[in-house]
Amino acid sequence: MTGVMKLAEALALRAEASKRVEQLRSRIVANARYQEGEDPGEDAAALLAEANVALVELEDLIRRINRTNATARLGEGTVTDVLARRDILRLRHSVLVSAADAAAGRNQNFRQLRSELRQLPALPVSEVRAEADRVARELREVDVRIQRANWEVDLLD
Repeated sequence: MTGVMKLAEALALRAEASKRVEQLRSRIVANARYQEGEDPGEDAAALLAEANVALVELEDLIRRINRTNATARLGEGTVTDVLARRDILRLRHSVLVSAADAAAGRNQNFRQLRSELRQLPALPVSEVRAEADRVARELREVDVRIQRANWEVDLLD
């Protein structure tokens, strides 16, 4: 790959390359065996060679993206630091939403008879949902910072 490429372009190429490798894998598996007396639909060995070339290219892209993310400054840290923050915000949001849903009784059977014991929330649902909303807002802000950096930062060799 020659010339200056933005990180966002490399990320798009990485996604395409990953998809290509997965498509080749499926085609290799589909053609790795064939019935005696018939020809396979495609040459599995040629597909495997093509997959190896695609994997080498993918490895190079991943290496360059990771190197760029580890050195490119974004605020007080690197892009890698902000990506880690985003991943944790996503997990935190998921945990909070699941906790609020469970405490609110979502996806649970309601009691059938008046004599059955009631289920009570162990968490303050509205407070947990408010915290989930705050985390979602922070996550959106971090995502915007990452997207902006992706289009501003040049990919390293």
